[in-house]
Amino acid sequence: MNKTIRRASVFTLLLVFALLVRATWVQFYDGKALADDNNNRRKAIEAYAQPLGNIIVSGSAITGSAKTTGGDLKYKRTYKDGKLYAAVTGYSSQVYGATQLEGLYQSLLDGTDSRLKNPLGAITGRRAEPGDVVTTIDPGVQKAAYDALGGNKGAAVAIDPATGRILAVVSTPSYDPATLSAGDSTAWQQLSQDPAKPMTNRALRQPLPPGSTFKLVVAAAALENGLYSSVDEHTASPDPYTLPGTTRTLSNENPDAPCANATISTALQYSCNNVFAKMAVDLGQAKVKAMAEKFGFNDQSQDVPVRAYPSVYPSGLDRAQTALTGIGQFDVTATPLQMAMVSAAIANGGKLVSPHMVSQISDGNGNVLENDDDKAGSRQIVSSSTAAQLQSAMQAVVQQGTGTNAQIPGVTVGGKTGTAQHGENNSKTPYAWFTSYAKSPGNGKEVAVAVMVEQSDAARSEVSGNGLAAPVAKAMMQAALKN
Repeated sequence: MNKTIRRASVFTLLLVFALLVRATWVQFYDGKALADDNNNRRKAIEAYAQPLGNIIVSGSAITGSAKTTGGDLKYKRTYKDGKLYAAVTGYSSQVYGATQLEGLYQSLLDGTDSRLKNPLGAITGRRAEPGDVVTTIDPGVQKAAYDALGGNKGAAVAIDPATGRILAVVSTPSYDPATLSAGDSTAWQQLSQDPAKPMTNRALRQPLPPGSTFKLVVAAAALENGLYSSVDEHTASPDPYTLPGTTRTLSNENPDAPCANATISTALQYSCNNVFAKMAVDLGQAKVKAMAEKFGFNDQSQDVPVRAYPSVYPSGLDRAQTALTGIGQFDVTATPLQMAMVSAAIANGGKLVSPHMVSQISDGNGNVLENDDDKAGSRQIVSSSTAAQLQSAMQAVVQQGTGTNAQIPGVTVGGKTGTAQHGENNSKTPYAWFTSYAKSPGNGKEVAVAVMVEQSDAARSEVSGNGLAAPVAKAMMQAALKN
C-alpha cells in the first residue's frame, strides 16, 4: 500500500470515528436534552398518552382525565370544582405546562417518575401506571373559605396547629383550570390579561403589608426578650407617640381607647399603634427581625410543598422605620400562609409544626412512596409561657376587643385584626386582615387561620379586619371544628 492510499485510509477511518462519536453524543446527551425540552411535542404526546394520576381530597379525586376527540394528544386533564381548588391543584395544560401541585408532581402524575417503574418496566421501558397525590385539604374548610370570601378579592389559609396539615388554601377571584387543559389560547389570554389576576395564588404567593396582625410578632419579641414580664404589665407608651427623629405622630383607630401606657393585652385588644411602634423601637430592629424570622419571615425556601413567596421583615432601618414595622407597615409584607403560621405556633404552645398540604404520594397500586405527614418537622418559636399569655390576650381581642365578629359559642377563639395601609399616604383602599385560632372543648379539635381581603365592594369607612376578614375566619373555624 503506497503512502497516499494509506493516508486516505487513515483519514477515512477518522471521519467514520468522528461520525460514530457524534451519533453517540446526539443519542445519549443531546437526545436526553431534546426529550426533556418542554417545547418538544413528543414529550406532550407521551404525557397525555394515557389518563393522568389524580390529586385527592378527603379520599375523592378532584381531578380526572378525558379522551380527546382529535389531534395527537389522547387525553386532557379535567377538574371537579375547579374554581374551588385552583389554588391547590394549579393547572395541567397540553400547551401551557403545569403549575402548583400539578407541576410539582408532574412526573408522578404522568407515570414517568422513576419510583413508579417495576423491574419489568425498567427493562422494557414501558411506561408505569401513574401515581396519585393525597392532600391534607379538608373540603368543608375549603368550601367555607371560598363561599365566605365570595366576590371579594382576597385569600385564606387554615392549618391544624398540632400536625401542620394545611386544611384550606383559597384565593379569590379564582379560575377553572379546565379551561386551560386543551390549550385554549383565548382562555389563556383572558385569564392572563384580567386585571383581577385570577391565576395569582394570593394565599401563598402575594405578600402584602400585614398591618396590625404583625403586632403578635412584636408582642412575642417583647416577652421573649424580657422587655416586659407579662401581657398584664403596663408598658412605657405615650399616646400620642412621635416617631423618633420626626415630628410625625401615630394615631390610633379609636381615639378614646385606653392606649397610653397600656398593657400588651389591652394594646392587642384595642390595637394600639403607639404601644407596638414604641415597643419595636425599644426592642430594636435586630430583635424584632430575629423573632419574625423564627416565625418564618425571610424564608426563601418555604415549601408546603409548593414554594411560597417569602414574607419579608426588612433590614437597614432607622428608628422611625423600625417603629412603623411594629405595626406591620413600612416594608413588612406577609402572605396569609405566614400569618396563619404565627397563630398556629401560638395556639400550639409556641411550637410551629412545618405546614404542608400533601399528606402522601402513592403509586398506581396505592403503595405509599412518600409520607409528608411523617416528615413534618417542628421548632419551638416561643416558650410555652409566652404562648399561653398571647393566647389569653388574643382571646380578649375576640371576646371584647376589635375581633368580636369571630366569636363562636362554646368554642375558645383568639384572634388579631389588621387594617393595613395601601398606597401613598393610605390613598387606596386598605387591606383587611384577621388571624386567629380556635379550640373546641367538645372534640378537642383546633385550627389556626389567616384571612386577607385585598378588595371588596365595602365602603372605605367599612373596611376593617373585623368587618371583612373575621367573618370569613369564623366560617372556616366552624367548619374545621365540626365532628
